[in-house]
Amino acid sequence: MESHNSRRIDTTLGELIAAASEVAFEYSDNDKDAYRLARLALIEMLKKASRPIDFEDEFLSTVTRKTYLH
Repeated sequence: MESHNSRRIDTTLGELIAAASEVAFEYSDNDKDAYRLARLALIEMLKKASRPIDFEDEFLSTVTRKTYLH
């Protein structure tokens, strides 16, 4: 199932942190506010980028079932 927003950007976590920090420092009056703004922006981006996980389905799909012959 695709979401209504299927735009995807390939980037690393480090690049994402650097970009959020750069913008936060441009718009903040001091370091403390800049770090707080970057942190909040990253949290919101990661929340929106993640998908809900059904842990039972995820776990069961990764388990390999072996048949033992006795």
